[in-house]
Amino acid sequence: MSRFAVVTAEDGVLSVRGPRSPAVVELAPEAAGLLGALADWTTPAELGARAGWTAPAELVAGEVLRFLAAAGALTTGDEDGDEDGDLALAQWQPRDLWLHAHSRGSRIAGRYGGTYPFKGRFEPLPVNPAPFGGKRIELTAPDLDAPGPSLTETLERRRSVREHDQDAPITLDQLGELLYRSMRQRAAFDSPDGQRLADRPYPSGGSVHELEVYPLVVSCRGLDPGLWHYDTAGHALELVSEPSPAVRTLVRRARAAALLTEDPQVLLIVTARFGRVMWKYETIAYSLVLKHVGVLYQTIYLVGTAMNLAVCGLGGGDADDFALASGLDYLSEGSVGELVLGSRRG
Repeated sequence: MSRFAVVTAEDGVLSVRGPRSPAVVELAPEAAGLLGALADWTTPAELGARAGWTAPAELVAGEVLRFLAAAGALTTGDEDGDEDGDLALAQWQPRDLWLHAHSRGSRIAGRYGGTYPFKGRFEPLPVNPAPFGGKRIELTAPDLDAPGPSLTETLERRRSVREHDQDAPITLDQLGELLYRSMRQRAAFDSPDGQRLADRPYPSGGSVHELEVYPLVVSCRGLDPGLWHYDTAGHALELVSEPSPAVRTLVRRARAAALLTEDPQVLLIVTARFGRVMWKYETIAYSLVLKHVGVLYQTIYLVGTAMNLAVCGLGGGDADDFALASGLDYLSEGSVGELVLGSRRG
């Protein structure tokens, strides 16, 4: 069995697939035991003997193997063979190849793109999440007409800056300005398909704008420590959680990921309200979320650079930790990105 093969239970049978083939092999209960035998190298004769078939076992096993090979679920060779004999294949993890093959292969996936798989079954999620109902801080809108550095200058100065000025932490007004310039909801409007859409400073597929930002504050002048949510429509911060062991875990993991010697002043946790995207898009939904995270990273980087703040995007985080700290459902809204933010030294 190829290390890229995936087995799922569907409609009472086991379905076997490979990431690059549209073929699916369905195994009845009598044949399901073959999968265990295929965990190691074997031959049609050995496979038939282990299955105990009364018909010419080698011929029956050969037919089964041909089906599995057509689905891209097998690798061939001998006991000394190596499926990952060259770098092109060895470099891929199964989960990465599956995401790449299906989000970039409409012929493989079948249903692909804006198919509205849940229209008529479920109502689309609202454009804005429900308020948290706790402490709320209204933020001041910056003057967008004030002079600033050019785009070229900002692009050339952009760097990942990990060190913060702990003697003069970032201020509430600075945090508010960065969120306003990068994340605020400029408008909301209805689409013909019945989904409420939004307009923000960065692009989003179908204008669904599923991303939210949760500033986790350690040190910010004018703002208490804790986990906050940015209300993109109202330009305000809502308190999600006071400092807690779960919140502290998020800070500790971010500090380790960014190789910081001290705690970050602010950790911006980017989440996705998955249903906003998955209500409309099929197969490519999660890959779209990741694209949106990338453009938001760049937007925050450029705004932070223009404001002379220290910004550093992180390569990974833990969605379970965020669910525990926020109390949000892992499958409904989960963390998909993090950036460290603070005042710049000098």
